[in-house]
Amino acid sequence: MDTLKAMRTFVTIAEHGSLTAAARLLDSSLPAVVRTLAALEAHLGVRLMNRTTRRLALTDEGRSYLESCRGVLSAVQDAEEALKEGAAEPSGPITLTAPVQFGQMHVAPAVTRFALRYPKVKLRVLLHDRVVNLLEEGVDVGVRIGALDDSGLIAQPLGHIRRVVVASPALLAARGEPAHPDALRGAPCVRFTGAASLSWSFQVNGRALQVPVGGNLEFNHIAPAVDACAAGAGFGLFLCYQVRPHLASGALRVVLRDFEPPPRPVSLIYPHARLLPGRTRLLVEWLKHEIVEGGTAFAPDPD
Repeated sequence: MDTLKAMRTFVTIAEHGSLTAAARLLDSSLPAVVRTLAALEAHLGVRLMNRTTRRLALTDEGRSYLESCRGVLSAVQDAEEALKEGAAEPSGPITLTAPVQFGQMHVAPAVTRFALRYPKVKLRVLLHDRVVNLLEEGVDVGVRIGALDDSGLIAQPLGHIRRVVVASPALLAARGEPAHPDALRGAPCVRFTGAASLSWSFQVNGRALQVPVGGNLEFNHIAPAVDACAAGAGFGLFLCYQVRPHLASGALRVVLRDFEPPPRPVSLIYPHARLLPGRTRLLVEWLKHEIVEGGTAFAPDPD
């Protein structure tokens, strides 16, 4: 039995929770993956996974062996890459995902500079305003804004971004500046499609307050929603980077500063660090430096 191959197969199955997904990622057949797992369990004399028609679950022995396999495979990978370093520059594919506007403003410029510096790395950048499942969708690195709930992923915090309510000077002149979140009940609001379009979160005396909001404009993209607010169509709740240019120009103003909800964390996420290819580790470190230290993503907000 090829022990290293069997270990790679087991780790891939465990991290993706699917024999079919493992077969696809390993460029193998489902029967071959099943045979490899069965042979590994027979070789070890223990059951590594409990299998039903609907799910796979690691046994206690399987969880322990998974960590051991990761260590062994990482050591092999590090040894191979140590020999290759200096003989060849980083190369190979990397798939990266980020939210659309944050990606356009802060990730794409950093990735472009990376591509110019390392021309043999083939970068594929996917910008989505949805939660991308890295393991299921074959993505190597993600930029995530908000709470993290992905099991089996490593997260490196980059910073925090405020959530702010904004309005145009014209709207504030017509309606007055709200003194409390409850003033938004019945006020025109420009909403963004999703659960948060029905009510907005605030902090009042250290406690969360949900305020139902209405209005006759709802968008599934941020940019036109911001433009509608700047045109005076209503109040809007946005992440601060989404409205920073409009705040700087005076087209929008921040209101209800004393009631802002907690800022949202921004993180880099990727699969288990021990199994990252060298090129992916390089990109992670590059993005950390470029976004946090070399960019404006977390610069003071002009409000």
